[in-house]
Amino acid sequence: MSFVRYLVCSKCGNKVEPDRLWNLCTLCSKPLIPIYDLKSVRKAIKPQDIIDREPNIWRYRELLPVDEPDNMLTLGEGFSPMLHLERLGAQLGFDNLYIKDEGQNPTGSFKARGMAVAISKARELGVNSISVPSLGNAGSAACAYAALAGIQAYVFMPVNVPRVFVVECIAYGGHVQLIDGLITDCGRQAADELKQSGRFDLSTLKEPYRIEGKKTMGFEIAEQMGWQLPDVIIYPTGGGTGLIGMWKAFEELQNLGWIKPKMPRMVCVQSKGCAPIVQAFSENATSARKWSSVNTIADGLRVPSSIADFMILRALYESRGTAITVSDDEIMKAITEIGVSEGIFCCPEGGATFAAFKQLRQSGWIEDRETVLLFNTASGTKYAHLWIQDLRS
Repeated sequence: MSFVRYLVCSKCGNKVEPDRLWNLCTLCSKPLIPIYDLKSVRKAIKPQDIIDREPNIWRYRELLPVDEPDNMLTLGEGFSPMLHLERLGAQLGFDNLYIKDEGQNPTGSFKARGMAVAISKARELGVNSISVPSLGNAGSAACAYAALAGIQAYVFMPVNVPRVFVVECIAYGGHVQLIDGLITDCGRQAADELKQSGRFDLSTLKEPYRIEGKKTMGFEIAEQMGWQLPDVIIYPTGGGTGLIGMWKAFEELQNLGWIKPKMPRMVCVQSKGCAPIVQAFSENATSARKWSSVNTIADGLRVPSSIADFMILRALYESRGTAITVSDDEIMKAITEIGVSEGIFCCPEGGATFAAFKQLRQSGWIEDRETVLLFNTASGTKYAHLWIQDLRS
């Protein structure tokens, strides 16, 4: 059974019942967030009960929103390795540098987590077709889990998306429509077709459950570190579901009494070519203006505006974190440094976190004694096109 008590609007606080389909808050059109009966969860499970469970996200099922075990779809997502970057750290004189490698998830990215939970809950509530705008990884993950659920998936991608993502979606039986524009244009086209098709909108944070899958990254960090948390988490931020999902996980674990009160400082990393959150943070703002001219090799950071802007900024302020930009050249250099030193092929977004780490350490924001966790959100093999041109020349 699910321990979800209700869904609450992240902005206005409006509460709604959890046992029906919802997209955004009906009062203010902001994201709805599941709230759990943590008192009952505390009675039902202890941290030691999780140890022998299957190594996927459903090991935390009491803190996820799906009622019936038969609806808990899995392709083996979650429990990705947390790797100590010893050689890289030694080169920099930094002992406690780690990376969580989400590229080892099904479909090669962290998006598998969110889609596993969102599509599991959609199936449980009777959905038979979904719609999602995507820059690549979310689309392929949606199609994979939709295939597992017996649900039709319709994906809207920018026309310049790397072709590997289109092929993946088609291989899983997805219906792909390429849009001349940015992710926001894809979202607009998907929304227009929703009115006529009756599909369920699975856009980032426009339904309540993708964030629940993403928050399992936070649970895993705590478990893999002996129910402690690092001092700093550096995370590449586009739509922001991963960052705010982890922050939600840490708050739930703290309220359960499973971790100590000390929370990590959260770092939002964006590309210099698309940095609406960094700009807003530098202005001490509570919301972000739409970025006008998007230009970066990091597809997952090519998000000019996020419906969760205020939630991302709230997490940064509450955690005493920061927001930082890196250049495409710094990203490419960082990918090579990690690959040569540690044998991990990062995606551009993952490379961005290491580039940000170097900046923050040089400035003194990160101290030598601290423990720092980077995130590689997808396999670098999906971005081979960034190197192919150099090989041809």
